[in-house]
Amino acid sequence: MFKMLVCIGAGSAVGGVLRFLVSRWIQSAVDVAFPWGTLVVNVAGCFIIGLVYGLCDRHFCISPEMKAFLTVGFCGGFTTFSTFANENYLLLVTSNIAVCIYAGLSFAVGLLFVHLGYAFARVF
Repeated sequence: MFKMLVCIGAGSAVGGVLRFLVSRWIQSAVDVAFPWGTLVVNVAGCFIIGLVYGLCDRHFCISPEMKAFLTVGFCGGFTTFSTFANENYLLLVTSNIAVCIYAGLSFAVGLLFVHLGYAFARVF
């Protein structure tokens, strides 16, 4: 278990630093207010997590630690949106109606809690 946690932590560190660098580099290259850097990072993270899980489904053998490093760690540090998208995809391909509920609820409640965080911060 400790080895798994170290792998996830290392992946998170690499992903988080890379997210910062890539997002900042892209945003500085496109002189507009739209968050292109974040969008690119989120889409790239979705591709990476889909690729890793897809390869694993096709019996491409990697250790559980490497899979955790790449998915939970790297993609989680690079963008948590990739995990959200993967979970919605898995619900979608199993024709699970919960995908609509999960996606809508996550977005709406997430937005609400961002607003609440801002409101709470204004109190102090």
